[in-house]
Amino acid sequence: MTETPGSTIGAGGPLSLETLRSRVAVEFPALQAELERLVRIPSVSSPAFDQVQVLRSAEAVAALLRGADLPEVRIVSVTGSDGRQGSPAVIAHRRGPAGAPTVLLYAHHDVQPPGVDSEWVTPAFTPVELDGRLYGRGAADDKAGVIAHLGAIRVLGDAMPVSLTVFVEGEEEMGSPTFGEFLRTHRDLLAADVIVVADSANWRVGVPALTTSLRGLADCVVEVAVLDHAIHSGMYGGPVLDAVTLLARLIATLHDDAGDVAVAGLTSAADPSVEYDETEFRSDSGLLDGMRLTGSGPIAAGMWTRPAIAVIGLDATSVAAASNTLAPRARAKLSIRVAPGGDPVAALAAVTAHLEERAPFGARVTVTPGETGKPFLAPADSRAMRAARGAFEAAWGTPPVDIGIGGSIPFIADLMTQFPDAEILVTGVEDPDSRAHGANESVHLAELQKVIVAEALLLQNLAEPV
Repeated sequence: MTETPGSTIGAGGPLSLETLRSRVAVEFPALQAELERLVRIPSVSSPAFDQVQVLRSAEAVAALLRGADLPEVRIVSVTGSDGRQGSPAVIAHRRGPAGAPTVLLYAHHDVQPPGVDSEWVTPAFTPVELDGRLYGRGAADDKAGVIAHLGAIRVLGDAMPVSLTVFVEGEEEMGSPTFGEFLRTHRDLLAADVIVVADSANWRVGVPALTTSLRGLADCVVEVAVLDHAIHSGMYGGPVLDAVTLLARLIATLHDDAGDVAVAGLTSAADPSVEYDETEFRSDSGLLDGMRLTGSGPIAAGMWTRPAIAVIGLDATSVAAASNTLAPRARAKLSIRVAPGGDPVAALAAVTAHLEERAPFGARVTVTPGETGKPFLAPADSRAMRAARGAFEAAWGTPPVDIGIGGSIPFIADLMTQFPDAEILVTGVEDPDSRAHGANESVHLAELQKVIVAEALLLQNLAEPV
């Protein structure tokens, strides 16, 4: 803003929608430039990449928050239970009027690896604006979330009606391995009445959404062992099936002929109130022509409120290294998505029992459990949710859609554990064309402006008397 620090912007009461839109329009060129500077920092938190860049990103975020007149800004990290030093996060705080609620604004500044360079139309870490979208790794997930928070803080200025804490994490794309310890260590700094997580998506360009459910996550590795060593496929093949074939037969038992999960004990939640158009789904997912959808029931239910199991990794002899031998062992990594209201530990136990009970031809089946993350189900009519609905409808001119997300945000369970009395809102800046985690990731710039307006309105709404 052009106003100087210490001015009394909007001291007479809440700022109008027109005023906020005008201020966002004035501020947005600078905000876009700052988003572009953040995108240029390759802050990939995976250990295989240069972690100095993650620190650079944290320092850049801290500088932006200091420039937004947040007087208390620090860069912190913790050591995890495995002895690993966590990635740097940024915590900033600004006190609001006496008696005002405290709102925690969450985003993350780390990003996914860029992937294959040839799949990008523009270089991954060179921000480029094309047709109203800004392309680059992290442009949507989640450096745009950082900018959304920053923009709302700037346009409200000294009219900020709440006490504010900004928490920008640095290892979300790695599964937040030190998040629990981080919350325990800095609990007093992060305690809040309302937590706004800007790391989700809207329904489509022009239609906002509130994420009211997230599936939980469990994973495991299943190994099928047949032989104590590889043997000649011509001399022994027939009476003995190789481990890869038997692993494939075992994996096939996880789904029925319609493609529904066939594991006893996995639960489903109620079907969503909105449906995902099949044509849009095919386009958004990149499904090949002629490929039939799997599973019975609505597409949105299959994505958001029902369990899913996928093979995400396979250890077997490569085609290039193949010889005429029967593979003695083969392994697969399974990703299990747990419906809202379900228990990931129980789901993992159910899948393990299913696999062990169906060992093909008496093969030795070993299941090694991996990570788990709890699902999330938000109350549909809480005070914070009502405040968000009003803010979103005003900013977009249309009511928000309640959506689920098929993916998981495991750290939300940690937030709920540490702050059981806080209301959690999951919002986002992405849309179906954002391609988060993939090549050609982008954010729709006009939508980002609406997100900033909506967040500013939300902060004002949260300050209203009950």
